[in-house]
Amino acid sequence: MMITRYAKIVMVACLAVFCLLVVFNNVTDYGTNHFFVQRVLSMDTTFPGNRLMYRAITDEGLWHFAYWLIVLGQAVAGVLLLAGAIRLWQVRKASGPEFNAAKGLVVAGALAAFIVWFFMFMVIGGEWFAMWQSATWNGQEAAFRLYVAVLAVLIFVNQADGDLSTPAAKPKPAAKAKAAPAKKAAPPKKRAPAKKQPPRRNTTQNRRTGTA
Repeated sequence: MMITRYAKIVMVACLAVFCLLVVFNNVTDYGTNHFFVQRVLSMDTTFPGNRLMYRAITDEGLWHFAYWLIVLGQAVAGVLLLAGAIRLWQVRKASGPEFNAAKGLVVAGALAAFIVWFFMFMVIGGEWFAMWQSATWNGQEAAFRLYVAVLAVLIFVNQADGDLSTPAAKPKPAAKAKAAPAKKAAPPKKRAPAKKQPPRRNTTQNRRTGTA
């Protein structure tokens, strides 16, 4: 169905806009978003005295490196998803196999987004740097919503698409057959006039009268 293809293209485009908007915000509001990464890496808002503090990073250069690594991952995801949406739009009326083959950029973009919001935020930030212990700088819930949305769109887009059904051609109206001219009835055959039979002679009377 054509509506299914349009839905997939729109959903991928929405993910691309989101990722690129996040990149724009992180670049234009560098200080605010960098401060979040600094707090997570330094682990200064986790439970006091926890035994994971040896993992804390207090080097400012590494804070900036980690921040730009996140921004780079978000940018890669946004660009790949946008390119994937454009590619799907270009082949939206193509055959099923061709449309399915054009989904590679979408898969790559979804993978990049999953690495950013699941691996970087949930695995590295949440577990390695114990972000879950912080009541103030805990981005796990927001990251969860994002990568689940990415996975949902990826599953939907990756469903195989068949060929588009072409509308059946309307049958041409049958040509009206010309009525054959009625054959004129043959004139009735004239019967031959019946032959008049000669009158029979009365032999009895002739015998009586002696005539022949």
